[in-house]
Amino acid sequence: MERLGTGIGWRPEIADAVERMPGIDWVEVVAENLCPGHLPESLRRLRERGVTVVPHGVSLGLGGADRPDAARLLALAERAEALGSPLVTEHIAFVRGGGPLTASPRLEAGHLLPVPRTRDALDVLCENIRIAQDALPVPLAVENIAALISWPGEEMTEGQFLYDLADRTGVRLLIDVANLHTNHVNRGEDPAEALAGLPLEAIAYVHVAGGFERDGVWHDSHAHPVPRPVLDILTDLASRVSPPGVLLERDENFPEPGELERELGVIREAVEKGGGPRADGAWRTADPVEPSSVSTDPARQRLALAQTALLSALVAGTPVPEGFDRVRLGVQARALAAKRADVVAKVAPELPVILGAGYRPAFLAYAQGAPMTDGYRRDALSFAEQLLLGGKLADARVRRELREWWLERSGPTPRSRRPAVRLARATRRVLLRH
Repeated sequence: MERLGTGIGWRPEIADAVERMPGIDWVEVVAENLCPGHLPESLRRLRERGVTVVPHGVSLGLGGADRPDAARLLALAERAEALGSPLVTEHIAFVRGGGPLTASPRLEAGHLLPVPRTRDALDVLCENIRIAQDALPVPLAVENIAALISWPGEEMTEGQFLYDLADRTGVRLLIDVANLHTNHVNRGEDPAEALAGLPLEAIAYVHVAGGFERDGVWHDSHAHPVPRPVLDILTDLASRVSPPGVLLERDENFPEPGELERELGVIREAVEKGGGPRADGAWRTADPVEPSSVSTDPARQRLALAQTALLSALVAGTPVPEGFDRVRLGVQARALAAKRADVVAKVAPELPVILGAGYRPAFLAYAQGAPMTDGYRRDALSFAEQLLLGGKLADARVRRELREWWLERSGPTPRSRRPAVRLARATRRVLLRH
C-alpha cells in the first residue's frame, strides 16, 4: 500500500470545506454512519478525484469477551468495498457486556472502554482480531484508546500489549497520539515509553486530536484545538519512524475552514520536525504467530465477568468492583451519561426541541436507572416512553407532541399523515387488545 499522506476526518458538517481544502490526501469516515448503497455525494466526488477514503469502525468491540458479530463484520466489509478502501480500522476496546457468557442482561456502553492489559484479555483480543481479519477484504488496523480509568492487576504496559498483539496477529496499528497524552494525564503513563515499546513497522497511520483538562482529568473531546503536548508526542513518534499517514480528527465544535487548514499545517510541521527515517512507501507485512490450539473459552468467561461488572457499575449503578478508583469511576459514569444525552439529541433532534431546557436534566435522570441495551435509537424511544408513562409531563402541549413523536417512530412502519389511514391503524390496535 502507498503512503496515505495528510488527511482529515470527514464529517457531514465540514464536507464542503474538506472538498475545498488544499493538501488533503485522504479522509477517514465513521463506518457506522455510512450506507454503502447511498454514499454522500461529497465522498463520491472525493473518490473520483483520487482521494483515499478509509472507514473507521466504532461498534465491533474487538476487545470484548464475545467473538465479533458476523453482521457487524459484514457491514464493515461492505463499506470498505463500496469506498474502494485500502484498509479498515477499529479500536482496541470493549463496548458492551452481559449476555450468555455471564447469564445477565446485555449492556451497551455507548463508548470505547479500555481492556485490561492481561494475558486473558490479550488471548481473547488476538482471536477476535483473527476472526475479523478473515472476514474483511482488506487489511485491518486497530487503535489504542484514551481512558479515564485503569484496571487493577494489569500484567503489561501499553507498549508491551500492543507489541504482542501485532506480533501474534500481524494486525496493523493505528496510533492515536492524543490518546497517549490522555493516558499520560489520567493514568500517569509515559508516552515516550509507550512509543519505545511499539513495533514501529506495524504503524498504519496516526490520529491527532484535541481535548481539554478539567479537575486534573483530560477529556479527549475531539472538539478543541490540538494542544502542544500532543504535537510533541507526534514529533517524538516521527523521530522514530516516518508515519505512512497522519489524520486530524474533529467531531464537533467545528471552527472555520481556515482554522482547520492552520491545524493541518501545524501537524505537518510537527511531523517534519521529527525528521525520522523514511519508510519505503510499502507495507511491511509481519508474519503472524500461529494461533494456539488451546481454547479461549475459559479466558472469555473470566473477561466477560470482569467487563460486565465494570460496565454495570458505570451505567447501572451497581457496586464498584474491587481495585478500581471510585472517584475516577464516578467521573467516567457521568461522562458516559452526558455522551448518551448528546448522541440521543443528534439521533432524535426533535426531543430537545419538544422538551426544551428540560431535555438534558430529564435524560440524565432517566439514564441513572435505565442502562442502554440496544443502541441510541432504541434509547431515544425508551426515554420518551418513560416520560410518557411516568406522568411527570405537566405541559399538555409537550405531552401531546412527545406522544405524537413516539407513535410516529415506535411502530414497524412510519405513521401515515392521512387521517383515514391513521384512524384505521388505531382501530386495529384497539381490536387486537380485545
